Amino acid sequence: MCGIVGGIAQRNIVPILLEGLKRLEYRGYDSAGLAVISDQTIHRKRELGKVKGLEELLEIDPVSGHIGIAHTRWATHGKPSTANAHPHVCRDKVAVVHNGIIENHERLRGELIEHGYEFTSETDTEVIVHEIYRAMEVSDGLLNAVKLTVKKLEGAYALGVISTSDPEMLVACRKGSPLVIGVGIGEYFIASDVAALLPVTQRFIFMEEGDIASIRINELVIYDANDDIVSRPIKES
Repeated sequence: MCGIVGGIAQRNIVPILLEGLKRLEYRGYDSAGLAVISDQTIHRKRELGKVKGLEELLEIDPVSGHIGIAHTRWATHGKPSTANAHPHVCRDKVAVVHNGIIENHERLRGELIEHGYEFTSETDTEVIVHEIYRAMEVSDGLLNAVKLTVKKLEGAYALGVISTSDPEMLVACRKGSPLVIGVGIGEYFIASDVAALLPVTQRFIFMEEGDIASIRINELVIYDANDDIVSRPIKES
């Protein structure tokens, strides 16, 4: 089972992402990776094997940023490899982490290839990141592009999405796979499991089926499956 961690804060998010991944290691995985935005650029690091390997890679070639997403992957579509590891990126503009299985990924992949999109992995997840980029070409902003994209997806997903088009926004989605939002002081986080975020917060919002969250450093807006803005309770852990 894959693990997701993400966040937006006034501090460097990378140590928080790494600690979160370590706390999700119990799920089992074959690769780990993260992506952050700084200087209007997506900086991505991925490593086959354990989180320790990713940590060592970052010691050699560090990255930093106040917004980012991270992932531990258990191979489903595609063998364990660095190329198949998350996050997946489209044209240096959008990055996605995903837990779940997209059942119609082959059909979507064929359509995207016809429209000139190139695939660098065997994963169903890469379909999602290309679809978001494609939707951004015709929609108003990252959030609307994600909303358009999830309407096309058949199957289960928990998603964390960032983009250089709006480097102050983290988008989270949940359908069939769990995802929680950690509420800090002037910062927010997302994760597959509360345990990943306990070092940084004990206050959590449990996303419900079909929820999409627009997360900024000083603002959280959650839309339900009907695209209505809703209020979800904050629970203490």
